[in-house]
Amino acid sequence: MERDFWEACDRLIENSEIVIDRPKGTAHPKYPDFIYRVDYGYLKDTSSMDGAGIDLWLGSGERVLDAIICTVDLLKRDSEIKLLIGCSEEEKQIVLALHNDSAYMKGLLIRRENV
Repeated sequence: MERDFWEACDRLIENSEIVIDRPKGTAHPKYPDFIYRVDYGYLKDTSSMDGAGIDLWLGSGERVLDAIICTVDLLKRDSEIKLLIGCSEEEKQIVLALHNDSAYMKGLLIRRENV
């Protein structure tokens, strides 16, 4: 079943446009002190728990999905997954730290085996 999950994610990515609406080096629209250190965006024409597109972090490597982050946000009272596409180990650690940098949001990194 695990392989089926990753293959389904691959199909979503292959059949969707990646939109980067928060490029690396830009400020968050609501929190100007927060600067994105990895490109952040979503898959166009998909939906997630918040009604927007499926979120993703796009790293500097080959565009291969090899991890996801599952998040719980106590302020928004929701949970989501974030796809990590082409992220180096350093970029993965940056993203994971970001999702655990507050008492209100927690994230768990799940790596894909045998990529």
